[in-house]
Amino acid sequence: MGTGASKSTDGASHGGEEEPEENLDQAGDQLYVSLKIENYKRKGDLTPHVYGSVPLVGSWDSSKALPMERESQSTWELSFVVPPNHETLDFKFLLKPMYDNAPCIVEEGPNRLLTRGTLQGDARLALFRLNADEIFEFRVFIHADKVSPFYLAASWRAYQENLRPSAVRGIPDVSINSVPELEAENGSSASLELDLEHYVIPAPSTSANSGLVYAANNTETPSSLTCAGVFNNMDGSGNVLHSFKDGGVSVDQPASKKDMEVIVPDSSRMYSSSGMVESKSVGTFSPFQKQDSHRELLVDRGVGSPRRGKSASASTFTIDLKMDTETKNSMPAAAGAVAAAAVADQMLGPKEDRHLAIVLVGLPARGKTFTAAKLTRYLRWLGHHTKHFNVGKYRRLKHGVNQSADFFRADNPEGLEARNEVAALAMEDMIYWMQEGGGQVGIFDATNSTKKRRNMLMKMAEGKCKIIFLETICNDERIIERNIRLKIQQSPDYAEEPDYEAGLRDFKDRLSNYEKVYETVEEGSYIKMIDTVSGHGGQIQVNNISGYLPGRIVFFLVNTHLTPRPIFLTRHGESKDNVRGRIGGDTGLSNRGEVYAKKLANFVEKRLKSERAASIWTSTLQRTILTASPIVGFPKIQWRALDEINAGVCDGMTYEEINKNMPEEYEARKKDKLRYRYPRGESYLDVIQRLEPVIIELERQRAPVVVISDQAVLRALYAYFADRPLKEIPYIEVPLHTIIEIQMGVTGVQEKRYKLMD
Repeated sequence: MGTGASKSTDGASHGGEEEPEENLDQAGDQLYVSLKIENYKRKGDLTPHVYGSVPLVGSWDSSKALPMERESQSTWELSFVVPPNHETLDFKFLLKPMYDNAPCIVEEGPNRLLTRGTLQGDARLALFRLNADEIFEFRVFIHADKVSPFYLAASWRAYQENLRPSAVRGIPDVSINSVPELEAENGSSASLELDLEHYVIPAPSTSANSGLVYAANNTETPSSLTCAGVFNNMDGSGNVLHSFKDGGVSVDQPASKKDMEVIVPDSSRMYSSSGMVESKSVGTFSPFQKQDSHRELLVDRGVGSPRRGKSASASTFTIDLKMDTETKNSMPAAAGAVAAAAVADQMLGPKEDRHLAIVLVGLPARGKTFTAAKLTRYLRWLGHHTKHFNVGKYRRLKHGVNQSADFFRADNPEGLEARNEVAALAMEDMIYWMQEGGGQVGIFDATNSTKKRRNMLMKMAEGKCKIIFLETICNDERIIERNIRLKIQQSPDYAEEPDYEAGLRDFKDRLSNYEKVYETVEEGSYIKMIDTVSGHGGQIQVNNISGYLPGRIVFFLVNTHLTPRPIFLTRHGESKDNVRGRIGGDTGLSNRGEVYAKKLANFVEKRLKSERAASIWTSTLQRTILTASPIVGFPKIQWRALDEINAGVCDGMTYEEINKNMPEEYEARKKDKLRYRYPRGESYLDVIQRLEPVIIELERQRAPVVVISDQAVLRALYAYFADRPLKEIPYIEVPLHTIIEIQMGVTGVQEKRYKLMD
């Protein structure tokens, strides 16, 4: 935390004699400030917030106030970083009700002023007038320490280690704002301010911030426990109700499979009524348009540009897939190798192999949910209809969150029955979704720690889906302890437990109950991940695994780990073709593009100063290579897979020229940008397939990576980390001269954006 003096509200020194004022900013040290308020009679529906001037909050709008996090049962805290010579910050506390429609309560009195880590004026209580007769009081505390900015600017990991976060907040609120330089930000100067936070812009509402919430909360909503917004599994007649949601439409109905009306995608949009696929973009399963009779046949040889061949009949090329309805529903929205493998598996494999259930096995705090979430994201990105079913979420909805460790004892018959019941409900939902909702891969996330439980699941899945057990085993006590701490901080099971130590004891008792009856997997098809979390060594054991998709899953799991590291995505600097509005090409940078290249180099030097193992990845196109050229001190790797989408015969044209000279192509692309393939070029689905090795290598890396590429490629990469649907990829915003920082780690994925120039 630094070695300088610490200050409190009364100005007393806590680190020896108070240093002279002019030495406060020696060596560029920053002030880490912690604001705390305390009241032992806090009302449960009111949460303390802070709002005020830049850089503390930046808005006097109460809706944008920063929430304070509970540090103990009576204390709430907000921490931030400012330079020691910062301008006076003015702010106030407010109490925000749990419900948005209720008014906020602002503290009485003038604004509070913070200068050099000290509150100005007389120390006073924070008074909140609840009504004419009732005033609520909080004691106010402030603590300030000096911290080196090099640790703060180096990486998220640096200040996570140097600034001790509270037990509730995983990462402290940080705002590093120093005196701005005189040079214009967006002018000809390529320099950057010391404060990189100055360039941060809001991320889109659909950003990759999964790490901000508990991973299990992002899993599939239990349909068998949800009815008209009320968590209930019974209707008035005693029948189980299912709420099946697909495509934004929710339908509540009895669980009888015969009587249930299921909302599924309109198959007529995916396949012609006769089962014939008319191909203008061969290799994808999509609404295809007929080709003119004089055109040549496009034969897809996999990923990339198709080769051209003569059509023997000089007529429309069709393939009769002769698939039944269930097979059609289980096909991925994919191209190339994935599509070819899917056809082989669906046409030649057993009926139950058309649906795959990955059933997690492992003790608590072994990373099951994190692994399940990553695997779900990967399979969705490849085009497989995948959902993540978390049994813990079912349990909390069915039996509440206040279950003690006794609930999980093997000798507690009521608890055992309740846990088996919710596991069966989740399995029924998953199988029903596969059978009736077109699902391909279900990830079943639970401990499943006994043979008896696993046999129950295999019996339920018999003849309906293929089960592969995925067991996560971790023997590293340090990693286990870290996972336990995260569990206590984030799990809804302990959200209402104010005493961290009490929650820790209860969870360890729960873990002990599971350990007493745990049986490792030895039956059926399985994958065992043994001590692979750190990415250093470990083992992968595989038994009775066959088929394209199970093989891809094994390959993905072999290359994943939980080591925290950032990945930076940025487009090349503005090119000469960007200025002309032309697509594709391989031109150099414009003057503005050259300025951005220098600013990017400055950013990388400041942001990755202590990360000498970082690397820079570019495509083989000169605009990305030139953008990376000013960056020094890091290895640079060129990937042909990172080249921009191949525009084929349209390369070098403007969209206006395509519309004028090739109106059919223009309209076809407009109707379906995801599946449209440029003549002799690529589609977005093609790009996704050739990017899979890049994704695998990004997952395997343990050091930061800066990826400099083009818009279509970065859209596809970003969609993987943000878990965005395939249909949204062609429309994801990836502006020029902007850096997207993706933080990957044990808490999930988080996103931050820097705009270095317009």
